[in-house]
Amino acid sequence: MPDTTTYTPSAIIGADLPRIDGPLKTTGVAEYAADYHFPGMVHAVPVTSTIASGTVRSIDSSAAEKMPGVLLILHHGNIGPLFRMAPGGRGGRTSEARPPLTDTTIGYWGQYVALVVAETLEQATAAALAVKVDYEANPINVSRKLDDPQTDALPLHTESKRGDVEAAFTSATVKIDEVYVTPAETHNPMEMHATVAIWEDPNFLLYETSQGVVNHQHVMAETLGVPRENVHVITRFLGSGFGGKLFPWPHSALAAAASRQLKRPVKLSVNRKQMFTSVGHRPRTQQHMKLGATADGKLVSLHHDYRNHTNFGDDIRENCGEATPFLYSTPNLLVTSALVRRNVGTPTPMRGPGAVPGLFALESAVDELAIKLNMDPVQFRIQNDTAIDESTGNPFSSRHYKECLQIGAEKFGWTKRTSAVGSMRKGDIIYGWGVAGASWGAFRGPCQATVSLLDDGTARVSCATQDVGTGTYTVFAQVVSDRTGIPVDRIRVILGDSSLVPGPTSGGSTATATVVPAIADAADNAIKVAITTAIAAPGSPFHGKTPDSLAFTEGKVHIKTQPASSGVPYHQLLRQAKVAAANGEGNSGPINSDPKAKGFSTHSFGAQFVEIEWDPGIARLRVSRVVSVIDGGRMINRKTAENQIAGAVVMGVGMGLLEETIYTPKTGQPINCNFADYMVPTHADSPKIDVHFLDFPDPVLNLYGARGIGEIGLAGIAPAITAAVYHATGIRIRELPVRIENLLSSTISA
Repeated sequence: MPDTTTYTPSAIIGADLPRIDGPLKTTGVAEYAADYHFPGMVHAVPVTSTIASGTVRSIDSSAAEKMPGVLLILHHGNIGPLFRMAPGGRGGRTSEARPPLTDTTIGYWGQYVALVVAETLEQATAAALAVKVDYEANPINVSRKLDDPQTDALPLHTESKRGDVEAAFTSATVKIDEVYVTPAETHNPMEMHATVAIWEDPNFLLYETSQGVVNHQHVMAETLGVPRENVHVITRFLGSGFGGKLFPWPHSALAAAASRQLKRPVKLSVNRKQMFTSVGHRPRTQQHMKLGATADGKLVSLHHDYRNHTNFGDDIRENCGEATPFLYSTPNLLVTSALVRRNVGTPTPMRGPGAVPGLFALESAVDELAIKLNMDPVQFRIQNDTAIDESTGNPFSSRHYKECLQIGAEKFGWTKRTSAVGSMRKGDIIYGWGVAGASWGAFRGPCQATVSLLDDGTARVSCATQDVGTGTYTVFAQVVSDRTGIPVDRIRVILGDSSLVPGPTSGGSTATATVVPAIADAADNAIKVAITTAIAAPGSPFHGKTPDSLAFTEGKVHIKTQPASSGVPYHQLLRQAKVAAANGEGNSGPINSDPKAKGFSTHSFGAQFVEIEWDPGIARLRVSRVVSVIDGGRMINRKTAENQIAGAVVMGVGMGLLEETIYTPKTGQPINCNFADYMVPTHADSPKIDVHFLDFPDPVLNLYGARGIGEIGLAGIAPAITAAVYHATGIRIRELPVRIENLLSSTISA
């Protein structure tokens, strides 16, 4: 692998580079999964349960089978073999452990109970409505209170512990003892889930909405009971996923099973209503925070106990205590958790899983403690900063949290803040200012990449990862350009195909940190081949030279002691040697296998400052301004990085003020399962956003020092909003989202 300690990249790294895939998307050339059409393709529509708990007594499809165009109706009696993932195996990660239609048990409203396949989408939709399902319903539980007692099956887990937290809390001078709640949230990317499945015995070709084509291939091979090499997954473009498309959902296996039975291409598109039931959500959390401090503001005790709901069948833990053990210094800490079961669909990661709802509780409690101490919230955080990860005793590979707070305060104008509630006004508007810290883990997984320097003067780079809308295509081109000097517009990037060399899933803000060392390694190896070719080719001006005497700069081979302008373009040398391409393969390993990373704690940090405007006369609340300062290592592409943070800020406005999936206690149905009733922020809700990157390379993660940033831009927004709401109104919101009715009791008037 390339040297990770002394490398200084070219100007292409960190540039404000437009996405190379942008023209394809804006002109409609880019094809998403549901855009594919093939001769003989038919359409599948699921039949979904209208109860949330019970069993299927019978399915009467006789009327539907007689309807025009209907070809097949699948149910538990004829679905054929679909298999569970092997426990402890390495086949990948699925969403629901139970394969679809494999029994008659119902665990949530909207669960698939049958599948209708017809010649047209309209025919399949009509026939699905004609399928009659008789149920034996059981009592349901979609309670919002997560106070269920622990059991042997769902025990209390201790996740992190040091010192004696109860004794320290009891003796603390100033204390906070509160419960914070985040709601169930539903992923709502513009592109809904879809699968186009083509069975060509013995192979499956699947066009997917997937954040991980390699993982999807592994899971579908095990689910369908075929060798891995018989499954080919393609996701060229993705209309975002926010974590909801990380792992395969039941519709993918259903489409594949239907194609296998019919021997025709099958398209299954999940509609917006089904997005709220059958493809995951962020689970509801209930978090009990107990913080204690000395009179001068030293944090001495921190107990974080959380619950999140999961479904009946899958134990999905939200990991709300991810950042708690290391964000602040305290000698006494305890993080505990437990699961509670509800009749809802399987929860799944949503942007910033665990840490984002966890930081809402932690940062809200920290804000309350600072105010109770009569301390500035920024200063309180700085005072309790730490140089080491106190949960492990390891130093951080790179930590500049204090600088995030200091620079953010300067950019925001924090010194102008007056601390009294409701004291900052302009006309009828009362302003509130709030701040919160942010953190997200910095990881690197295994990856392979191939780079080909072609005899036409272009380059090709490929890897079985995917671009979920974050700019991964562009990052690949930038790294190849940096290593070779070939302009970005002459580099072709091939992604989103499981037949390529294996690459990472696009989740957890890990993709960039994972792929860049493998790309660089592949490019360097391709350069070595080009140089070797230049040396070996008869008639080459470098014939007989030693590799150490030559260099590859600006796409040219030249004598190392001479400038690049004296060199020969590599493609001319390849043509002279009658070689079509100089090919290189590259590898990078997971961070836990890297000796240089051992003994370090790797995380990104940030600080987010929020201004809200509250007009009590008309009960109008909006976020007007956000300053976000991120310590996320070196930015590879500043333009796409700023886009990631800005998008996360808008998503944070939704989390703080608007979003909640509401399940009716009567049926368990999510009753706001559409864009009319499930509120997401629009342009009118979007504040002025200022994004600043510290740009300190992390020497441990990879040769560029790049870390992932997708999640951290969201991590502190909601608690900063509620802190600002308190500053303006005197009302402390501990359950999201903030509702206008919560603020009407404020005694602060215009």
